[in-house]
This record gives sequence, structure tokens and C-alpha cells, in this order.
Amino acid sequence: MSTSSSGAREHVLARIRGALTQSGTDPVEIPRDYRVVGPWKPGALDTIELLIDRLVGYRALVHRAADAGALTAAIVESLGAPTLLDGGPAPTVVVPVGLDADWVSAIRDVGFEVLTDSRTDPVPLDRLDAAVAVVTSARVAIADTGTIVLDGSDDQGRRAITLVPDHHICVVRADQIVGTVPEGVALLTADRPQTWISGPSATSDIELSRVEGVHGPRTLEVIILDVAAQ
Repeated sequence: MSTSSSGAREHVLARIRGALTQSGTDPVEIPRDYRVVGPWKPGALDTIELLIDRLVGYRALVHRAADAGALTAAIVESLGAPTLLDGGPAPTVVVPVGLDADWVSAIRDVGFEVLTDSRTDPVPLDRLDAAVAVVTSARVAIADTGTIVLDGSDDQGRRAITLVPDHHICVVRADQIVGTVPEGVALLTADRPQTWISGPSATSDIELSRVEGVHGPRTLEVIILDVAAQ
């Protein structure tokens, strides 16, 4: 470092020390009256519609399911009918160990191989990468920001299974949809691993050209299940 740059550095540091040691200055009061709720009630129709609007704006695909039967049909439709070649392997779908058994059976019934992932018996990375999709539940959805939060529970699984496959199908119950971020945070536990999802993975870092699937799934499909179905 040159003498001039060293002198400039010491000058800046001296000014900082002087500012920090000034006496007689009252501390600045930071306002804490943050907005914690909005006009949207959890699970209300307008809250759901706001979430859908935000998700569609992020280029996610959104479906509604009125009951459990419609939900399993929507999952199968989102996966697409597999093309099974004679003697060839069945397409694979990853599910967390705690996913609803009826959903898993519906996926198997249309010809997919289901890979069940758990922390004690994780699906190998190469098989994750080769899977056509992953199906999970969610912990909470935030309508104001169009964000879905996973917390690693057994019906959502490890973060890796929702980041490596190129297609994520996520089921959100209507009663899990809240209006604002503070309402969503209040339902989360700080010591659990969290994944916050706002649309499919995308970046515009290079020449402002949008590229999808860089940091996670290229396709996000959200199926909103009516509370009455539960």
C-alpha cells in the first residue's frame, strides 16, 4: 500500500472513531411501528386471488382443486402422461417421505416410478437430477409477495429435492395462505430449514436477459386445495 493511500485510510478511520466517540449525542430512536397485517384474512377468497395473481406474474402455473379427488387429478395432469417405452425405465418422480399416501398412489397408478426421499435415506443426487418432477406440500403461502415457504417438514422434505429437479409441483391448502410477510413469519419456526419460493428459479443478471432454471426448478406449478377437502 502506498504512503498516500495509507494516509487516506488512517484519515477515514480517524473520522469514524471521532464520530463514534462524540459525547452528548442522543441515540436515534428507530421506529418499530411496522405493518404486520393487511386487509386480507387468511384463507379468504380475495387473499387466494391475490396469491394467484402474484404467482402468475412470476410465471408460475396455478391450479385450483375443490376436493381431494380433484387434487390427485391435478397432480397427475401437472406431471403429464408418461411415455413408457417397451423395456425402458419408467419416468421418476421424487416425493418427501411424509407426502400424502393417496397422492403418491395416484402418481404410481399412472406409470411413474416414485422415489421417496428422507434425511436418513436420501435419493442420490444423480437420480434427483434425472427425475422429471418433485411433488411436495408447503408450510405457508404469503399472498402479498406471492411467496411459498417450505420448512423441511416430512411432507416437504429436504431442500435438495426442491432445488435439483426441473419441475416442482407444490400443494398449498387454502387455510395456509396469509396476507403479509409478518403473518407468514409468525407461523414459522426459526430453527427449521426454510426455503422461500417466489415463482420458478430465474435470473436476469446477464445483459438483462431472463434465464429460468438457473438456481432451482425451471417450472413451478402450485395447486391450491380448498380447505373443505381436508
